[in-house]
Parts: sequence; structure tokens; C-alpha cells
Amino acid sequence: MTFAPALHAEWIKIRTLRSQIGALAAVPLATVAFSALAGLGNGDDDALFSAFFGVTFGQIAAIAFGTTAVSAEFQTGALRLSLAAVPRRGRWFAAKLTAIGLPVFAVGLVTGLTALTAGAATSGPHAHGAPPAEWLRGTTGCAVYLTLMALLAAGLTAVLRSGVGALSILVPFLLLVSFVVGDVNGGAAGLLPDRAGQVVLHSTWDGVPGPWTGLAVTALWTAAAVAAGAWRVRVRDA
Repeated sequence: MTFAPALHAEWIKIRTLRSQIGALAAVPLATVAFSALAGLGNGDDDALFSAFFGVTFGQIAAIAFGTTAVSAEFQTGALRLSLAAVPRRGRWFAAKLTAIGLPVFAVGLVTGLTALTAGAATSGPHAHGAPPAEWLRGTTGCAVYLTLMALLAAGLTAVLRSGVGALSILVPFLLLVSFVVGDVNGGAAGLLPDRAGQVVLHSTWDGVPGPWTGLAVTALWTAAAVAAGAWRVRVRDA
């Protein structure tokens, strides 16, 4: 089977699973809700991050989407059928990652625009604190960041062959460990995948990575996880 039919098959799997659709729908819902709340209490000079504050929580849904899309293959034994149809494991894994990344990117763009609107509507006089170029950067960066985190989660799930295992590492890390490390050593924390990637959502930042270099750092983390996942898929029996 060539790449295009393999991608189509993987997309069918994703859109027919309620858990996948639910996780994807939760990305804008969580992001917009928390962004609106942040706008109501906005006393910060960084109006851009106030509008995108909810991405901190929306990314959990994106990660859940990436993990469940891959873990379903191992839980149900569907991987054997998938590899029977697509014997080249690298091609199958690439199709799986593409089927994960494209919808997350599309939803990420909608999420960024909606969060921006909700944040601006609730932040009052702070709504116009950032120039249009920064709003555009934040919206695009939001979509790219969410996509990278979903793919990082997918790669880690392939390594562990367990969605629960991947979530048990990523969720505490993003919600607890990253903030603790940031308080202890801000310089080192700036190179963590979430903190580096979220620089693109700020008007100002103190760390070494800038907006796009920060996303590049996150992309390196994602590439490492995906490469490890691809290796694991190649060497392990289905």
C-alpha cells in the first residue's frame, strides 16, 4: 500500500473513534475557556500571553489525542492488521503521524483565532496591548506548538507502547515538573519542550530562545521522540 491510501486508512480510524473526536474538540474548548478567564483577571503587561493562556491546558487535550491515536493500535491488536496492509513499518508510522498532525494543526489555527477573540473580548483596555504582527505570530505559533506536542506524545506512546504510560509522564511534567524546574533554574527550564515552545505566545520573554527558536527547540524534542518511536515500531513485534 502506498502512502496516500495508508494515510486515508489512518484518518478513517481516527475520525471513527469517539475518544479521538472528543480529545480534538477539547483542545479549543479548554484553551478558549481558560483564555477567557485569564482575560477577566488580566493585570499583566503581556496581553498576548493573556489571550493564549489557555493553551497551557488545551495542550493536555492535544497530547491525549496523540497518545490515544497510537495506543489504540497496541490495545486492540489493530497494529497487526495495519502492518499486514502496510508492511513497511516506517511508511505506516509516517501515515499515522500525518493523520495526527494535520487535524491538530487545523484545530490549532481555529483554537488560536478563537482564543485570541475571547481573550481580547474579556481583557478590556489590555486587548490592544500587542501589535497585529504579534497576534498573527501567536495564532500561527499556537497551531504549530499544539501540533508538535501532539506528535511528541505520539512518539513517546510508540516507545512505551502504552497511552497510559505516556500520559502519566507528560501530564505531571507539563503541569508540575516544568514549573518547579522553572522556579529553580529558569535558564535550563527555557529549553524544556513546553516552555521553549510557548515563548511564541508571549510579547516579551527573558530566556535565550526567541519565539521561533523556541518552537525549533520543541521541534527537536518532538523529532527525538518520533525517531525513538519509529525505531521501536521497527524492532518490536506487532
